[in-house]
Amino acid sequence: MPLPYDIQYFNPGVQAEIERWPADLLASYARLIELLAEYGPEIGMPYSKAMGQGLFELRPKSSTTTGRAFFTYLVGQRIVILHAFIKKTPRTPIRALELARKRQKAVQRG
Repeated sequence: MPLPYDIQYFNPGVQAEIERWPADLLASYARLIELLAEYGPEIGMPYSKAMGQGLFELRPKSSTTTGRAFFTYLVGQRIVILHAFIKKTPRTPIRALELARKRQKAVQRG
């Protein structure tokens, strides 16, 4: 049975970045992606956080590191992963957020 939400990546580089994550963080991400594909906007905290203006972050973490993957919802039950990175500081870097918002606008325009 197909999942209710289709997960896509903004470009191959976003997916490649995630695939380079440490195995334990990648496993956490894979589990969250499964939840996101099944439940969409209903997964909420602590797995997903609204960043405002239709932008969300997926919040995978392992015992040693934390990752973030920004995403947006599109018409037709589609989710686009816009940008991903491993957190090095407690706060989300402004540049990462700006890049995600720029990409969000690009996918929403079509």
